[in-house]
Amino acid sequence: MTEPKATGPAKAAEERSRSKSRWEAATLAPHTQRDARFTTTSGHPVEPCYAPEDVADVDFADIGFPGEPPYVRGIHPTMYRGRLWTMRQYAGFGTAEETNARFRFLLARGQTGLSTAFDLPTQMGYDSDHPVAAAEVGRVGVAIDTLDDVRRLFDSIPLGRVSTSMTINATATTLLALYSLVAEEQGVEAAALRGTVQNDILKEYVARGTYIYPPEFSLRLVVDSFEWCAREAPRWNPISISGYHIREAGSTAAQEIAFTFANAITYVEAARAAGLDVDDFVGRLSFFFGVHNDLFEEVAKFRAARRIWHELVTERFGASDPRAARLRFHTQTDGVTLTAQQPKVNAVRVTVQALAAVLGGTQSLHTNAYDEALALPTEESAELALRTQQVLAHESGVAKTADPLGGSWYVERLTADLEEEARDYLAKVDALGGSVAAIEDGFFRGEIDREAYEHQKRVERGEEVVVGVNAFENPDEPEPRIELVDTEALAVAQRERLAEWRAGRGAAAVEAVLERLHRASRGRENLVPLVREACAAGATVGEIADIFREEHGTWDDPAGI
Repeated sequence: MTEPKATGPAKAAEERSRSKSRWEAATLAPHTQRDARFTTTSGHPVEPCYAPEDVADVDFADIGFPGEPPYVRGIHPTMYRGRLWTMRQYAGFGTAEETNARFRFLLARGQTGLSTAFDLPTQMGYDSDHPVAAAEVGRVGVAIDTLDDVRRLFDSIPLGRVSTSMTINATATTLLALYSLVAEEQGVEAAALRGTVQNDILKEYVARGTYIYPPEFSLRLVVDSFEWCAREAPRWNPISISGYHIREAGSTAAQEIAFTFANAITYVEAARAAGLDVDDFVGRLSFFFGVHNDLFEEVAKFRAARRIWHELVTERFGASDPRAARLRFHTQTDGVTLTAQQPKVNAVRVTVQALAAVLGGTQSLHTNAYDEALALPTEESAELALRTQQVLAHESGVAKTADPLGGSWYVERLTADLEEEARDYLAKVDALGGSVAAIEDGFFRGEIDREAYEHQKRVERGEEVVVGVNAFENPDEPEPRIELVDTEALAVAQRERLAEWRAGRGAAAVEAVLERLHRASRGRENLVPLVREACAAGATVGEIADIFREEHGTWDDPAGI
């Protein structure tokens, strides 16, 4: 008995399959291909050509349309036809006055949101006059010790009209308090504030290292900020859960998705355990991803992440507000891809990465300056980085339609593969008991370190080309002009200003509120109102951090790193 012949769609699929096989055997096979590694940056094999059968297992009903679940194609129906992404350039160095000048420079040139970098002492909860801070005051960000520093940081910047992102984690509660107090002085209530405090302490244990306290108390501070923002500042994002730093540490694209969402799950579970209703806060969770040079893999990463987040929010968290399942994220071009050699070539890398972020549907974007591998950006390089976004927005055409690479057989295959790999990693973290257990076990660090090591070996063997580093070197390259900051002089000035602040405040009032904060930190009272009260009384960032250090101790990495 003969097999019935396929008809209709099945026959067409058979013919397509035979057609690709024929092409591979008859047309492709006789041709020599370059002796190169044809994989994505994360190691996924790349076929010489893609056809419909390569996505035969992809259900296009699970892709849908922009603005509709599962939001693979974007979270808004109009995407950039309705509103362009926020152009939010990261800036901060030296004193509050210097950073304020850079903020105003960028705003005058068309930037649409602020993003604040803090120096290491501020991030680690040490005042500028602490011995530990001596060599780092104002070096990699702005030095903030007091309420007056924040006043000067945002002088003449209308906080009711500008959204502000703050890259701060261990001391995030204190910086949020200071920012809201300065806004009140401007006549802007907390309920009107728009912006984000990074506040993602778990990724600090995983990848970045600017943690202070053990995970349990750190999570308590995060949850307190969730509750306070839900009640007092509903338009503010109380956290930006970061995959960027995980990727910077060496992870693959799938690991970036999975480990970021594993941390998000832990935050949601901690908030629930503290009695918060998921619908009161999950819709304000925001995310922060990096973007590398592999344009198609990065676009696929963002698309896969949206589908996974939609499922987590609706099925695992059970949120009733469908808007909460829309993955809102900021993107930054990855600093780890920048090279000190031939730094102007970095402008090309940044353009490719920014294009991937926009094609992937980001809501906000920072483009690195080409000289950031060497020093703080100059005004010239910072302006060029911003202009890169503006050219993409207004001249390239990529903002005219949503998800322009949707339906590409290659991109849909990559999206499905990255999603599957990310889900596998999420299952492994669940099996370990969640993010905190995976941190304590060393799982995250082990996985990331292994990938980073393998990548570096490929670069050193020449299997992955880095222009200007292991190929196309230029021995006659001229010395670039870099931004120099006299950190020694500014540290002296910052310490003098801090001494004046301490001398002029009401010492007894500060001592009284810090003692109340000390007692409250032992219980379950929300600490944000007391932190705000302490800041308003004149307490410093370091003094508040010291209260929590005394009561809850500090964290030592089990791996000794």
